[in-house]
Amino acid sequence: MAEESIIVLLYEDVDFYREGLYQLINGTPGMKCVHAYSNPKDVMVHIKLYQPDIILMDIEMPELTGIEALKMIHLQYPNLPVIMQTVHDTDDVIFESLCAGASGYLVKKTKASEILESIEEAYRGGSPMNPHIAKKVLSMFKLMHEKGIPISHDFDLTEREKGILSFLVKGHSQKMIASEFNISIDTVRFHFKNIYKKLQVHTQTEAVSKAINLKLV
Repeated sequence: MAEESIIVLLYEDVDFYREGLYQLINGTPGMKCVHAYSNPKDVMVHIKLYQPDIILMDIEMPELTGIEALKMIHLQYPNLPVIMQTVHDTDDVIFESLCAGASGYLVKKTKASEILESIEEAYRGGSPMNPHIAKKVLSMFKLMHEKGIPISHDFDLTEREKGILSFLVKGHSQKMIASEFNISIDTVRFHFKNIYKKLQVHTQTEAVSKAINLKLV
């Protein structure tokens, strides 16, 4: 019996890039892009129609931005992974995306192979985000803390999760982390899933609290 494909719904307003991603995904065994749209204004209708496993969402689009669409999706489908894509990696855009419920964040210069890996990782419950973006997120947490945002102390990352996150912040790849802890790549991805869930599913203040209390920034 053939393995079921990961169903991807794509939103991208740049024609050549949208077509390229569409062909890339559909040319990859185990994945299927059911449709590629230039605008997410009807995203809720599309979700009901196609029942995707993953949504790949550009941020800057006409009529409705990717972040506005993400907020709508997250309200009704909080467990549906949405990976945001943009040419920008500015702090405010990254942080707004993550706080709105993004499962991951990729810049458009990301290699094709890494985009496919990110789709698979998000499907497995992980949160694809390269070390460069992770460093920016933690730096933003620190900046917000320095501006006087109140801090609570109810973070619940395990010692192993703290250790893995510290290596991620230092720029280590998943393979390097797996080697360092003598665990499999799948186990690393499982820990990433828990780490990002604990840092992102609460309020901004709680997220700042967890990052600061880990003493990683």
